[in-house]
Amino acid sequence: MKISEIKDILKASVLTGHNELDRKIITAGSADMMEDIMSGVAKGSVLLTGLTTEQVIRTAKVAGVGAIVFVRGKKPEKNIVDLARSNDIPVLSTEYSMFVASGRLYMSGLRGFEGSW
Repeated sequence: MKISEIKDILKASVLTGHNELDRKIITAGSADMMEDIMSGVAKGSVLLTGLTTEQVIRTAKVAGVGAIVFVRGKKPEKNIVDLARSNDIPVLSTEYSMFVASGRLYMSGLRGFEGSW
């Protein structure tokens, strides 16, 4: 699934990575605890999270996350968006809760990484 499709499914706004909307995402995961991301996310996944901290971006970079979606309408501060941009990680924001956003992606065919979350 392309990031552009995720954007449409989640009615999300793109905060950074406008030129990466054709990037293919292979799986999805939802977490607010960074150790869960490190132990269970697949390279190229989309991460749905309610945390808008620098640690999310740094963890996503190490884990090879393909894109981040902030849920519940959360918007990170400018320095967080700039960090994501400098690490080539597209960032989106949706008004949906983590549960609803995950469900919408699942119903649209995107699956989770086997054994994660």
